[in-house]
Amino acid sequence: MQWLNTAVDELISQHPEGEIVVSSGVSPSGTYHLGTLREVLTAEAVAYELKKRGRQARHIHVVDDLDVFRKVPAGVPEDFKQYLGKPLCDVPAPDGSAGSYADYYLKDLLTAAEKMHLDMEVLRAREKYRQGFFVTAIEKALEKQADIRQILETVSGHKLGEEWSPIQVNEGGYLKNRQFVSLQKADKTLTYKDKDKDGQNQQVSYADGQVKLNWRIDWPARWWLLGVNAEPFGRDHATKGGSYDTGAVIAEKVFEAEAPLPIPYNFINRTGETKKMSKSAGDVITAAELLDLLPAEVIWYFLLRYSPEKQLFFDEGTTLIKLVDDFGELLAKPDKTATEKQLVDIALHGLKQPTISRVPFSHLVASYQAALKDPAKTLEIIGRTEYTKVVDEDADIIKAELKFIDAWLEKRAPEDVKFALAEKVDSGQFSDKEKQFLISLAAKIEAAPADADGDWFHKTIYDLKDSSGLEPKEMFTTLYRALIGKDSGPRAGWFLSILPRDWLLKRLRLTA
Repeated sequence: MQWLNTAVDELISQHPEGEIVVSSGVSPSGTYHLGTLREVLTAEAVAYELKKRGRQARHIHVVDDLDVFRKVPAGVPEDFKQYLGKPLCDVPAPDGSAGSYADYYLKDLLTAAEKMHLDMEVLRAREKYRQGFFVTAIEKALEKQADIRQILETVSGHKLGEEWSPIQVNEGGYLKNRQFVSLQKADKTLTYKDKDKDGQNQQVSYADGQVKLNWRIDWPARWWLLGVNAEPFGRDHATKGGSYDTGAVIAEKVFEAEAPLPIPYNFINRTGETKKMSKSAGDVITAAELLDLLPAEVIWYFLLRYSPEKQLFFDEGTTLIKLVDDFGELLAKPDKTATEKQLVDIALHGLKQPTISRVPFSHLVASYQAALKDPAKTLEIIGRTEYTKVVDEDADIIKAELKFIDAWLEKRAPEDVKFALAEKVDSGQFSDKEKQFLISLAAKIEAAPADADGDWFHKTIYDLKDSSGLEPKEMFTTLYRALIGKDSGPRAGWFLSILPRDWLLKRLRLTA
């Protein structure tokens, strides 16, 4: 957590007194997903650590619902092209429900925020503009339009066109870039050229949301108006000459404000892919669905254990399994370092108890399926293994974790980890060698001690290699076909050790 301590140390040094404001902001242009949560949770972690150190701190999350609807994402009807150019807050919800397009996607974040115990104040850009909150910022930007043009061209290195101006104007419900002419501060109106009407001058109020600052000006204006001291943002905004660089100079020269401490973060890709998760492409898992599959503390752990600048990879298979096991190991570790204690503290804040047990995730998954997804029987099965004491002490935690495992198996688990005990077995599907192997294995298991563990079963299977005439791979394939009707499955020795002995003997003899 060195990155977090460094950021907080710097903020306290820069602002030795008073409240420290940390901001995050996301456009509700599509699904809120794991990549989205990285910004929000990074800001929340900074505010949380500041409070832990006795400082007043506030996390403000700005919903950029006045952004323009620029692209129809995957899963949204094609006829939504008619709304391109409208503010997101004025586009209807994709499912036809009450509320707007922005409301439809924002609800996922609000649900996630509650489950993750986020202490953030949610502000909507639409409301702020329409309440007149940005009036002074619009006036300053227009009065110093020439300065802003010079800053943008100098810092970004891009030449702006003659018709450029810092504003967008709402015309007929659509936000359009329009050339500014003059400002009438007395009645809060401005004059602009309407290029759709042969460049005629038009007047519009800028006190009720009909005028919006362009993004590169809106961002530093927000820093100034909200008193933002720190803000995480994607690495695309942190490039040389990018929106943070231009915003920092505009904040100083136009709004006479100090730019916030930058906390750039890297993207999250699906494992094996080179492009970040994309709202428009639809290759994401929603924040709400993610929290059905993983407890909140595991998501905190995943996003905060490395510096925000590190690129992360995620998938609902191998990565998820390892992630849960890694966090479980950390929780169980008796001699945690100061950094590990800090990480666990943030991950578990707001919880009465953890949701991740001390039983390895793969063991729970296999036991739960072997118990036909019955939680009580699952506890009984695990209780017959080396985790007997853990089951006695962590029964409630295991039951809570099984709810997430159930959702994961139903929605996202890879096929190679899913199984069910085969209801019937057709002996005609096995060769004579395979039948003899299963019968011989049954005989050895019948004589096994009651407390035989996975290692005993594993060794017993291999002891039959020479007498069975089967290769090791053939033995295991035969075994899995008899038990679950598949060619592969959970670790064979451990799996056999948790199955009811009477049922197992009948199945190996192909009589049940």
